[in-house]
Amino acid sequence: MDIDIQFRPANSAAKVNLAAGETCTAEAGAMIAMSGDTDVTTTTHKKGSGGILRAAKRLFAGESFFLNHFTAGPAGGHLWLGPTLSGDLLSYELAGENLIVQAGSFLACETGVDMDVGWQGFKSLLSGENVFWLHLSGRGKVILSSYGAIYPIEVTDAHIVDTGHIVAFQESLDFTITKAGKSWVSSFLGGEGLVCKFHGKGTVWCQSHNATAFGRILGPNLRPRRR
Repeated sequence: MDIDIQFRPANSAAKVNLAAGETCTAEAGAMIAMSGDTDVTTTTHKKGSGGILRAAKRLFAGESFFLNHFTAGPAGGHLWLGPTLSGDLLSYELAGENLIVQAGSFLACETGVDMDVGWQGFKSLLSGENVFWLHLSGRGKVILSSYGAIYPIEVTDAHIVDTGHIVAFQESLDFTITKAGKSWVSSFLGGEGLVCKFHGKGTVWCQSHNATAFGRILGPNLRPRRR
């Protein structure tokens, strides 16, 4: 599977080139366009298998219940994928390690990648973000999406990231929830509130915009639906 990310960072789309018979698994609704002889099947987990429990857990993590599997025809083909929010895409190749992904950031993967939903504990609940995050493991390429630009931060000891700006991080990192400022009052009055303090060595991928904060600003200005 060859991935070509275009139109970044504000309006990214991924052109996925597939060899003959190769399959790409994507979130429901992510497909923009595809080759005419591409076969599409829909399951709750991996192609050829179910998994109602895992699908239900993905719903709690902010992902879709169903997954679409796009398989190229005898001559190969291509597939265009796009995220729901305006932003960037990240292509990352797993080589046996685990990657923890924030709610709503998973877009697509190769068949060698497995996904499950992990409980991050009450420390995530305190942060105001989703307490269920995706755990991606196995071998193969994955595509993640962000709201705004996406960029890596290499953590060598400790690093603080706002909870709403986390896209994904390597499992070699641990984190604690703490206040942004020296006091609770200054943290909340300054608009930062709670943040994640990562420890260890590994990479955190961040997004430049915060979808939750944008929703809080936009929501009160939306007109109620007339019946």
